[in-house]
Amino acid sequence: MILKGLGSRGWLLIALGVAILVLIVLPPILPTFIVILLTQSLIYGIVAMSLDLLVGYTKMPSLGHGAYFAIGAYTAAILATRYNCGFGVCLLSGVGMAAGAAAVFGFLALRAAGVYFLLITLAVAMCVWGIIYQWMSMTGGENGISGINRPDLGLPVDLLDHVYFHYFILAVFIISLVLIFLLVRSPFGRTLVGIRDSESRMKVLGYNVWLHKHLAFIIAGAFAGLGGVLFAYFNRFVGPDEADLAQCLEFLLMVSIGGRGTLFGAGIGAFLITFLRNLVSVYTERWLMIMAFVYVINAKYAPEGVMGFAKRFKMRVEVAV
Repeated sequence: MILKGLGSRGWLLIALGVAILVLIVLPPILPTFIVILLTQSLIYGIVAMSLDLLVGYTKMPSLGHGAYFAIGAYTAAILATRYNCGFGVCLLSGVGMAAGAAAVFGFLALRAAGVYFLLITLAVAMCVWGIIYQWMSMTGGENGISGINRPDLGLPVDLLDHVYFHYFILAVFIISLVLIFLLVRSPFGRTLVGIRDSESRMKVLGYNVWLHKHLAFIIAGAFAGLGGVLFAYFNRFVGPDEADLAQCLEFLLMVSIGGRGTLFGAGIGAFLITFLRNLVSVYTERWLMIMAFVYVINAKYAPEGVMGFAKRFKMRVEVAV
């Protein structure tokens, strides 16, 4: 009876609570490599959730989300290494630059829809990759930027320690999750869902569809920039790979395999893809081919992702009970 009384939100909150508890309790006793992968997954989870805001809640499947991730990472890296700026300045600048770029690119991308929208967003990402690769004096070109020191938060902990840095990233991840969740549950977020379901109907009701989509584009870009800033401090190196096609496809696959329009699913997808990539890389360098295969299997047999499978499993448990 108790299981039947739990709604979808109740199950989700329980799963989220258990996941956060695991991420708090286990890192001190896990191998360093696993802690590093968990931390990287949390960073990618922020970016995947921001992309889900476009893909799952607004029906704008962007292929260029890696561009804003790279812009945030490079902005933080340049300010931290060349101008010795503090974490607060790097964070605000990275998020601001990513949001500004999303605002500009949004004017181009939102003029199209469907496949044309995909192609424009991909072209934008490749332009950013090209600038990063060619602008040697600013970005270091193919050599990237190294020597990025971990942030000093004025706390009695050393963020060079992988466990402490994991907890720092976990705190930012939880804050980002709460903010994006509140956004999608707000009237603005429900308007985005309405646009996803029927754009023409929302226009008839008097909503400014283009403005809502543009704002969603900017917000998603800002959170992707946040992920980029955190990644720069995590990896202590940024390179052109942060904006290439493989990175953009990975973010889209994270959302797809986790479950579009769920947020929590995007986070799960980030964990699955991060661990799968590192596992596969032990045996082969053909990660792109493996990623394409995973996407095909996901689209054919689990189009709703992990969260869709979990929902069906919950219904079977309730019926059995």
